[in-house]
Amino acid sequence: MVFSSSVFLLFFLPSVMILYHLPGVHNPHYKNFILLFFSIAFYFWGEPSFIVWIAVSIFVDWLCGLQIERTSSKRQKKGWLTLALSLHLALLFFFKYISFLSQQLSGLIHTPTLNIALPIGISFFSFQMMSYVVDVYRAKVPCQKSIWKLTLYIMFFPQLIAGPIVRYEDVAQQMDQRIVSLDDFYTGISRFIIGLSKKVLLADILATVADNLFLSAPYVELPVFSAWIGAIAFSFQIYFDFSGYSDMAIGLARCFGFRFLENFSHPYIATSVTEFWRRWHISLTGWFRDYVYIPLGGNRVKKPRWIFNLACVWLLTGIWHGANWTFLLWGCIYFVLQLFEKLNLLPFSFPKPLRWLITMIVVCCCWVIFKADSVGLAFSYLAAMFGKSGILYDGNTMYYLQQCARLFAISGICCLPLGSFAQEFLQNHPSAVLVRSAEIVKNLGLLFLLALCLLTVISGAYSPFIYFNF
Repeated sequence: MVFSSSVFLLFFLPSVMILYHLPGVHNPHYKNFILLFFSIAFYFWGEPSFIVWIAVSIFVDWLCGLQIERTSSKRQKKGWLTLALSLHLALLFFFKYISFLSQQLSGLIHTPTLNIALPIGISFFSFQMMSYVVDVYRAKVPCQKSIWKLTLYIMFFPQLIAGPIVRYEDVAQQMDQRIVSLDDFYTGISRFIIGLSKKVLLADILATVADNLFLSAPYVELPVFSAWIGAIAFSFQIYFDFSGYSDMAIGLARCFGFRFLENFSHPYIATSVTEFWRRWHISLTGWFRDYVYIPLGGNRVKKPRWIFNLACVWLLTGIWHGANWTFLLWGCIYFVLQLFEKLNLLPFSFPKPLRWLITMIVVCCCWVIFKADSVGLAFSYLAAMFGKSGILYDGNTMYYLQQCARLFAISGICCLPLGSFAQEFLQNHPSAVLVRSAEIVKNLGLLFLLALCLLTVISGAYSPFIYFNF
């Protein structure tokens, strides 16, 4: 079940909202039960065969958390921590990489290949589980005595299968004490509609352009402009797809009294690769920083060791995204780029607009590698972008330009911090009439977007989120 499906929007979401917000019912145990019941149903709808693996993982985490807190022996604490982490890493390896490794071996020694289905969102909930036991081990948070509350933390349906990666310390108190005001509910619904619009009205349309051009690339010589149109379309698509999901997750959580941290901060206004990754998938970047980079020594070590630490983070980031050489290459390229920036190897500086343009070109090219099915196809597509065919454009290029010009313009505008611009304008021009007018325009706009999304969802086809694959 996905947030942008008619089943979720017309049946699942209204049901959980009505039962959770029953008038006069304020019992926190009842509210947690409702959320837990619907969260289990949400995952069971799409992945019934994998629900047992999550249950086993949660039980092991709960047991290890209790034992870590109860024992005073540091050796035993490490033992329980190792048990929990070993389980999660073993499951990640088995489900995400064993098929890939069997395919590589098959090409070398002609052994049978394995095709193991990947549980939706396994990387996200596995990282949440690992962060919980590590934080209990570090005494950052007390262990959760109730296995049902720990299950709710892991399986809470807004963030279960595509993030953001929520840490237990950020929601521990909210498990027992949370209040949903009208302002919270309005803010949450507004954020959900914005995220839904990103997915349905932008990402899904951009996907048709990107997919058509990427799928045709192995069979035809793409003109330069056509190749760039496909790369730009995917760059916009993956941003609106994933940030849209994050917006919906944050908005839904707010409707139930949970406050999640932001996962995106307008990454396409970045003027360096380092800044881009401070703004993109913030919860994953923070996870690798706190649970890999800093424990390895961070940047408080000698330069060779620091380079090694940075390389480990980017290697694991590539591996985390999937079992394909393209992801590994993608992570290695970002390691080199970030190392290049941090060591200030450029002999001169560029003006800010040019730094932004260079950064976006680099990011766009990296997304090509991310999307390609193989390294060969990635390099072939990149070659087309930089003139392999010797043709700048053709009839198909003009067709795509006509179809995409307006869409790209809207997408580019939506990548800007429009909310901050509007808030700053209203602060600089204080007027009750202006503020009220802005509220009316905003509310009417949200209603229009919601109606348009519902019409599109009801009449459209199933379109999963990109990050469901991770």
